[in-house]
Amino acid sequence: MKPITILTILSAVGLAACQGPREVAVSQPQRVAPAGVEGNWVDPNGIVSSFSAGTFATRTTDTNQLLASGNYINISPTLVEINMTSMVRNTQSKVNCALVNPSQLNCTTDSGAQFSLTRRV
Repeated sequence: MKPITILTILSAVGLAACQGPREVAVSQPQRVAPAGVEGNWVDPNGIVSSFSAGTFATRTTDTNQLLASGNYINISPTLVEINMTSMVRNTQSKVNCALVNPSQLNCTTDSGAQFSLTRRV
């Protein structure tokens, strides 16, 4: 065989190998953790607190009754100050919360009571 014919055959085989079936990697959507406190949080009693664009609300899970509402501001990426009104006690209070990890919020009321909230997925 002539060298040009061998080279042509090898080139064709090489191109055919490149054109073979390809495995397509199917990527799974990545779940991104919410930034800051935005979203829904639950206390050990099942009461749900929601944080959305500076607005705070706490509701019962069974009847969705509003227990408290107010506003919050981010003091830092991990500290939040909530100014709220309790519908149950008809009182206003301030609550400071620390985001200790993406799924836990430790809070202290202005009267010194402490509680934790867990992010609801």
